[in-house]
Amino acid sequence: MNEEEKAVLMEIIQNILSDTKENKTAAPYITPELMPNIDLYMDQVTTFMDTHLASSKRYEEDKILTKTMINNYTKNNLLPPPDKKKYSKDHLLLLTFIYYFKGIISMNDIKTLLSPLADTYFKTTEQKPLTDIYTEVLNMNKSQINDIMKDIESKFDLSKHTFKDYELSEKDALNAFAFISSLICDIYIKKQLVEQVIDQIGAIGQDNKADKKLKKQL
Repeated sequence: MNEEEKAVLMEIIQNILSDTKENKTAAPYITPELMPNIDLYMDQVTTFMDTHLASSKRYEEDKILTKTMINNYTKNNLLPPPDKKKYSKDHLLLLTFIYYFKGIISMNDIKTLLSPLADTYFKTTEQKPLTDIYTEVLNMNKSQINDIMKDIESKFDLSKHTFKDYELSEKDALNAFAFISSLICDIYIKKQLVEQVIDQIGAIGQDNKADKKLKKQL
């Protein structure tokens, strides 16, 4: 990184923050209204997801979803199998959750988290539809974006006051490093919390299975 690049680094980060805040792209979930009400073949599913989640790509060539991914999700019981090779709106809702979760938690954790949801609400006529669950979570996430952005901006402002005794030519790069480290610390702590809660969900699920097995034996 040359001196000129170092000098504009923090300004670039500031612009990224401004764009993110303005566009509210922190969690661009697909709104329920955009979900098709007809079942789709796999090619149509991958095209739909790639189109509507394109803004979350880091690189243009990145793939949101592939046939191999979908098959693996089904094989590992993260996703219910298709009906006559067609995927429903509920499949798309679960795939959207999987897409966002897989960047943070393991596939086993995703399975633990989504299995109760799929067992209870997937294509159900007895419970509220999965769309209602998805919408509730989407609205909750949207309501938090402003507070999340304020917290990020606070971390950015704090990072600008680090490394005061360093040469100006080094300061911007070190400030940027401090900012990223602060964000990673935040993510790390929250990831630890997420994993602990998921472990508890998994333990409760195992206890429930054991209780049902015992009742059958009695």
